[in-house]
Amino acid sequence: MANNSREIALKILNEVNEENAYSNISINRNMPKGINDLDSSLIRELVYGVLENKIYIDYVIKNFSTVRLKKIAPVVMNILRLGIYQLIFMDRIPDSAAVNESVKLSKKYSHRGSQGFVNGLLRNISRNKDNIKLPNKNKEKVKYLSVKYSHPEWMIERWIKEYGFEFTESLCIANNSTPKLNIRVNTLKIDRDTLVNILNQKNIDCKKTRYSTDGIIVENPINITELDEFKKGLFQIQDESSMLVSQIMDPKEGSLVIDICSAPGGKTTHIAQKMNNKGKIIARDIYEHKIKLVKENSERLGINIIQYEQFNALDLDESLIGKADYCLVDAPCSGLGLIRRKPDIKWNKESSDIEGISELQYNILQSASKYVKSNGVLVYSTCTIEKDENINLINKFLRDNENFELANFNDLIDNSEEIIKETGYLELYPNISGTDGFFIAKLLKK
Repeated sequence: MANNSREIALKILNEVNEENAYSNISINRNMPKGINDLDSSLIRELVYGVLENKIYIDYVIKNFSTVRLKKIAPVVMNILRLGIYQLIFMDRIPDSAAVNESVKLSKKYSHRGSQGFVNGLLRNISRNKDNIKLPNKNKEKVKYLSVKYSHPEWMIERWIKEYGFEFTESLCIANNSTPKLNIRVNTLKIDRDTLVNILNQKNIDCKKTRYSTDGIIVENPINITELDEFKKGLFQIQDESSMLVSQIMDPKEGSLVIDICSAPGGKTTHIAQKMNNKGKIIARDIYEHKIKLVKENSERLGINIIQYEQFNALDLDESLIGKADYCLVDAPCSGLGLIRRKPDIKWNKESSDIEGISELQYNILQSASKYVKSNGVLVYSTCTIEKDENINLINKFLRDNENFELANFNDLIDNSEEIIKETGYLELYPNISGTDGFFIAKLLKK
């Protein structure tokens, strides 16, 4: 089915690049039922490979094509991207197969004249792929990193300014790597050591996470959600960085917790685990269909202390002012810590987005802080590495709200000295911690 796999990958890329579809949603929608693991893996590799390396691939097209990029039809452009990805990044696929299958796709999905263009361009690239010259690393630092690692120039500029050139290059490399699947053991039903042993007996290679006390890294996660252990609620798919939110919150049994932006429920259900399913959690989200996801996850995991509510986090619920022992603001964000999992994030964000997002985050945090009782805890988290959405925002909040202070949580995390540099907050980076890019701050109301 390899030939058809390329056709499916082309359809997905057309949806992502031309219709702004989300890659994961488009893949799930277009993946045929009953497809074997090899073909499924090929489709995912082609789609994510092209999306991860799009700037570099387009740079190659621009340097070899006699036709300007804007003049190339979108479907032909995506056919070329697929072909070039196979030529340059997939050693196991013969160049002849990459070229011939691309020509077949152009014959089926474009006008007759495109076949010769696709054939000639790809054959030329095949002959010269070892001699592609990048922008000068010393004279054009931003452009060099942008092209080599396929990140938008505005992103590279921000990161070099914030972190320096070497860190930014390391971050780009990590963003283009394939992340391991992480799962969280449901401690209400089983302990981590027992689950690891069960999975190992099923020839699923896995090991414990380094920082989370409930996490497991799965090396070969094929059809993991088809396992009886998943259906019975023994574990939840969740990245290690997200698991640390509830670990840092450290909620006690019998507490009242408000989760302001709870969907899809990974952190909410983990909080319930930490409370031994005793107490009350109010899980809110602005969208009803997302609340259903929280409920579905909770029911599978055997959790019954969650009250589900559709509610806009920007609004202030006066009935809950000063009532919460713990409040979580897992804020909507730019998502720039998730690029290695969702490479299309690189193409649907702009630098100007971050200012608007940080204002939204601050307003949500201000509203949520009103629910926290004296000596209560407010936790703020994002899946981005942008300081304007993270520590800069927290410092502004602390200046405006002198009744809150950062709380120490070093003793709550395994190997904390590796990742905690300052008291009260945590910054995670794919190139440093091997997790998603993430930020967590723990605030205590005096």
